[in-house]
Amino acid sequence: MGDVLAGFHAVWEFESDSVLIRYERGIRTPKLFQALGERRIPLSAVEGVTLAPGKRGTVVLRLRPRPGADPLMDAADGQLKEGSDPYRLVLPAERETLAEYYADELKGLLTESGPADRHLVAPPEAPLHFKAYDGKASFDGTSVQFRWSWTGASSAKWKAGDQSFTVADLSGLEWRSPEVFEGHLRLIRRSADPAAPAQPDQDPASVVFGLGYGPVHESLPFAAAVLAAVRTRGPVPVVPAPARRDPADIAERIRHLGELHQAGLVTDEEFSSKKAELLAEL
Repeated sequence: MGDVLAGFHAVWEFESDSVLIRYERGIRTPKLFQALGERRIPLSAVEGVTLAPGKRGTVVLRLRPRPGADPLMDAADGQLKEGSDPYRLVLPAERETLAEYYADELKGLLTESGPADRHLVAPPEAPLHFKAYDGKASFDGTSVQFRWSWTGASSAKWKAGDQSFTVADLSGLEWRSPEVFEGHLRLIRRSADPAAPAQPDQDPASVVFGLGYGPVHESLPFAAAVLAAVRTRGPVPVVPAPARRDPADIAERIRHLGELHQAGLVTDEEFSSKKAELLAEL
């Protein structure tokens, strides 16, 4: 088609086999859109197109992705608010006729429907990281690292120590939006006990969100990248290994470990072992 349709917060460029969506970076643009930047949606990943009235004199053109075609939507699992849906283009009502034309053109190009057997939309690129309430999460394309915060992590997580999970260790993940109660990111390990999982704040394979921690525009792209890597069993772009740890941070972590030891929450052996691990990171 080769045409361009500009709406609020995004521009859609129609190509013969895909739609290239470029998101604006303005102050009113949803943060998730700004984080995504642009996305190319192959028409093979789309099973439908709708056009409906919007709010306050607008119309909404929306692509309906096939289940399993987009790691971002798979990870979101229906939890995104309407205004943060990356498949919606909001236009002034006076452009409804033009929007209807493009909707009809797109419908004529769609040939696939039903669940996709693989991801067809490219995932967000690593490296990715975000700060949760009880730790910092990072993904370099091949492994996920959880580094616990001395101010928020439970004693169970401190006892377990900082965690590292390779893509091969994982079978999936669970993302629960930080905009709802008990938001968290939980990694599902291939070797995990099939019994009911621990609460996220006690599970070393989870990080907990909270007010200002793990926001959607940071934690959801992170979850999508990890999920895509798990599904393909291959890495996304990798960056060099992180720099050595900050000595001040190590000192704080040892101090907190000492408080747990004095409170009887860690044994003498656990205290000595973990302290040695922390000192080795300097």
